[in-house]
Amino acid sequence: MTLRKVNISILIVAVVIFLLVLHRNFLGLSDFLKRELSDSNPLGLQPIDFIPAAPQRLADERNDKEISVVIAASDERLGGAIAAMNSIYRHTRSNVVFHIVTMNDTVDHLRLWLSNTALKNLRYRILDFDPRVLDGKVQVDPQKADTLKPLTFVRFYLPNLVPHAEKAIYVDDDIIVQDDILELYNTPLKPGHAAAFSDDCDSTTNKVAVRGAGNQYNYIGFLDYKKETIRKLAMKANTCSFNPGVFVANLTEWKLQNITKQLEKWMALNVAEELYSRTLAGSITTPPLLIVFYKQHSSIDPMWNVRHLGSSAGKRYSPQFVKAAKLLHWNGHFKPWGRTASYAEVWEKWYVPDPTGKFSLIRRHSEAYEAK
Repeated sequence: MTLRKVNISILIVAVVIFLLVLHRNFLGLSDFLKRELSDSNPLGLQPIDFIPAAPQRLADERNDKEISVVIAASDERLGGAIAAMNSIYRHTRSNVVFHIVTMNDTVDHLRLWLSNTALKNLRYRILDFDPRVLDGKVQVDPQKADTLKPLTFVRFYLPNLVPHAEKAIYVDDDIIVQDDILELYNTPLKPGHAAAFSDDCDSTTNKVAVRGAGNQYNYIGFLDYKKETIRKLAMKANTCSFNPGVFVANLTEWKLQNITKQLEKWMALNVAEELYSRTLAGSITTPPLLIVFYKQHSSIDPMWNVRHLGSSAGKRYSPQFVKAAKLLHWNGHFKPWGRTASYAEVWEKWYVPDPTGKFSLIRRHSEAYEAK
């Protein structure tokens, strides 16, 4: 009888322990689901793919410091993003994580390109950008609806893309890097500044580059000073503009100042009042950034954004200067993957041919680029 009672007691204890473990697991699952729901982004910036770590051998060779680099990757310019990421990866020992923002129809192509080439060891996270986030914020000409490029606005939503990072680098897809990205990442930002840009009136631009047509170097080239809303801001029209194709962001300060909401406010106001200058009608991302960051941004070393390489087919800079540049930027109509672009051969060194064959370089003496 005593032995039977002991067995029953043991059974009861076992059942209690089982129920406690089950309850604990249930609570853990509940917390996990809550975190998943809270992390899901109402803006449509949803993670699709993430490679958490490189092979141990490569991880040991690289520094522990994690550097978040955000880049947009549209299908028709995918080769540009590939070359940009490759050049960054090959010039640093830092632990770079690429946050690649794209559209659903590009995801499979991008994943194949990364996994079946020398880029397979990159650490990256692919995010899908929902263009509906731009509803009411971008004026679309029904006859030119195809000209709207939603991914150009990715830079406005950095905290949503890298919510747990304190700092991030944004780069356009028409760049290559020729030095360690860690130096750019370590750009000091002044207190209260959420970003650091390269000013268009910096000494490098003035001394080396040939100025283009129009007022491309000051605020009046981007904003319509005939509009009362702009005049009320009391921003000097001759204030030097900056290029938003490469910048370093303090995401903590960005969130504190609610920069994204401020940018969206000016986007919506432009839809209602047409505040952007028609001098540079193609620029729809720069004007709101100029307003929000007026005299409230730090500066990056101008050698980290040597730009205007795509402004004309001719060569604006000497070969020696191009070699010394830390980052080359082909902003403008002439892209280095196209038929005519200055220093395309410098860019091409970092291009990784598309294993699917969908993306080909267009060259003057050949129909398409063939891998050697």
